[in-house]
Amino acid sequence: MHLSVFNTVPIQYYLLISTVLFCIGVFGVLFRRNAIIMFMSIELMLNAVNLLLVAFSTFHNDANGQVFVFFIMAVAAAEVAVGLAILVTIFRNVHSVDIDELKQLKH
Repeated sequence: MHLSVFNTVPIQYYLLISTVLFCIGVFGVLFRRNAIIMFMSIELMLNAVNLLLVAFSTFHNDANGQVFVFFIMAVAAAEVAVGLAILVTIFRNVHSVDIDELKQLKH
C-alpha cells in the first residue's frame, strides 16, 4: 500500500506554509526598493499559490490544479525573462536597480 505525503500531512499545514510564503512575498514587494528583490518576492507569491493548487489538487484527487500550476510556471518563466531583460537595460543606463532612483527616468 502506497501512502502519499499529502495523505499523511493535514491540508491545514499546506495552507499555513503557503500563507506564510505569500505574506513574505507581499512584504518583500511592499517594503523593499530593489527591483531584483521585488521580482523574487513576486515569484515567491506565485510559488505559494502553486503549492496550494497542488495540495488541493491532490487532496481532491483532481489533476486540474496541477495543470494550472504548469501554466503558471510557464508564465512566470516568461515574466522573469522579460523582467530581467528590462532590468539589465535599465542598469546599463542608470547604473542602479533601486526603484527610488528609477523615478528619475520620468524627467
